[in-house]
Amino acid sequence: MQSQLDHVGVEITVLLGRSLMPMQQLLRMGRGAVIQLDTNENDEVWILANNHPIARGELIIENDKISVNITRSAQVEDYFATEQ
Repeated sequence: MQSQLDHVGVEITVLLGRSLMPMQQLLRMGRGAVIQLDTNENDEVWILANNHPIARGELIIENDKISVNITRSAQVEDYFATEQ
């Protein structure tokens, strides 16, 4: 027997960083353009469930695969305090 939870969709997003730029600059960007983010290489990433912060984590890169190691639960206040 299947649970009702088996039918609930959750979108998981890993937020690497943020950048603030004018729309015109974004529209002028072409293939291969680089967007500078407000984070450093070893900063924790945000893990969101349905756009709601639930955890923090660290990126792990092995060969050609990227994964996220969950390091702690998210403090929602910190997430919204870092928005620009």
